[in-house]
Amino acid sequence: MFKARDVARKMVITIRPDAPIYEAIRLMANRNLTGLPVVDAELNLVGVLSEKDVLRLLYETADRADQTVADYMSTDVPSLDVNASLIDLCDQLIDSSARVMPLTENGKLCAVASRSDLIQGILRVKGQAI
Repeated sequence: MFKARDVARKMVITIRPDAPIYEAIRLMANRNLTGLPVVDAELNLVGVLSEKDVLRLLYETADRADQTVADYMSTDVPSLDVNASLIDLCDQLIDSSARVMPLTENGKLCAVASRSDLIQGILRVKGQAI
């Protein structure tokens, strides 16, 4: 049976909560990312900075140079164990507005799986060529 780890990307671009917000936005723009997992020094997932979170900046009248990722990130973030089934991953991605699901192992961020990763996984599960 295929697991979330079978469709996940192990090379994950992350950011720390104390990073300047504009540094995070530049990283998202330059890498064409829809969201950045936010981790602490031990790689514990503490939040996600999404495109939606960043859009709030447009409404702010004051532009403070000291704004950090922690000021904008979402902390109520669903995640899934990397050994979860593809069905569980699919359920999470259907029920969530997020395009990417952080995957953890022993509580530490280890991978991410996107909707497009799962779509490619469906082809493999169904025995179809990619």
